[in-house]
Amino acid sequence: MLYHLLFPLHESYSFFNVFRYITFRTIYAAITALLICFLLGPWLIRVLRSHQIGQTIRLDGPESHLSKEGTPTMGGLLIVLATVIPTLLWANLGSPYIWIAVFATVGFGAIGFIDDYRKVIRKDTKGLSPRGKLAAQFALAAAAAALIFMDIGIKDTVIIPFLKNVRPSLGFLYIPFIILVIVGASNAVNLTDGLDGLAIGPSIIAAGTYMLFAYLTGNVKIANYLQIQYVPGVGELTIFCGALAGAGLGFLWYNAYPAQLFMGDTGSLALGGALGTVAVMVKQELVLALVGGVFVVEALSVIFQVTSYKTRRKRIFRMAPIHHHFELQGWAEPKIIVRFWIISIILALLAISTLKIR
Repeated sequence: MLYHLLFPLHESYSFFNVFRYITFRTIYAAITALLICFLLGPWLIRVLRSHQIGQTIRLDGPESHLSKEGTPTMGGLLIVLATVIPTLLWANLGSPYIWIAVFATVGFGAIGFIDDYRKVIRKDTKGLSPRGKLAAQFALAAAAAALIFMDIGIKDTVIIPFLKNVRPSLGFLYIPFIILVIVGASNAVNLTDGLDGLAIGPSIIAAGTYMLFAYLTGNVKIANYLQIQYVPGVGELTIFCGALAGAGLGFLWYNAYPAQLFMGDTGSLALGGALGTVAVMVKQELVLALVGGVFVVEALSVIFQVTSYKTRRKRIFRMAPIHHHFELQGWAEPKIIVRFWIISIILALLAISTLKIR
């Protein structure tokens, strides 16, 4: 909105020429997201507390979590608002990439909101049924995939990290591939959200990494130099990723140990859906498994645990997801969180290195 209102003024006032630069608008989108979090965060916590919208803790989980009972949840509303509003303010709204990213973020956030609403407000401990939740996620991801592949015409090639000339073309199989990436990312972030700040830290790191990928992929000179696929116009997603990272940092202010606010499914599903959608549009789909390696390990720990128990009646971990295993091993919660953040930073650096190592 600000881009469309103020950039045309550059013909009369040269100062407004700064609005043409993606880097400038990305910085201020992130700052705007932070300000929204700082302004709305305390109010949202008060509202959630006054309506007794608090987290319900599993009785079979670590005993240290029992003290968290009643902590305000559904804080993902703050993340979604602090991502979408700055994006609409600072991005070029003529870009279809922006609207698809916003659509995925709001859509997955809405699925999470319905689940949280049923669990916390209507006191239905089951929330959405697993099948119902997955069906909604697949339907939303299918809509995003159709827009990405058929509307804006993203190429159906898949870049293989570390390999220069291996770019298989999937044809119409690219649509189910997109769906799997988006739904997988959404659920992986959701499974990681179990400790104070655990999910939001790697999400910020992933958003920052894809902010870089979006900028490079949307710049024809840099893309040709790095020999990565150039996608015209996708550079606008740099602003969306900047807002997402800024919203994550602002939310972390309240979610850092000990948390004053939990994101709930509203936040975790929205974050994963946003990251998966961006990864597809900047043509770095498989790299998401590296950037979000912590999310992947958390999801795999649940899959392996369930499979092992159903087939052998034996558990691999003391408890899944794997962060609970480390808790039961005696690790302090802040130590697990910070170590997972460190691993996320290392994985992000490795992912960035794929731009040169081929």
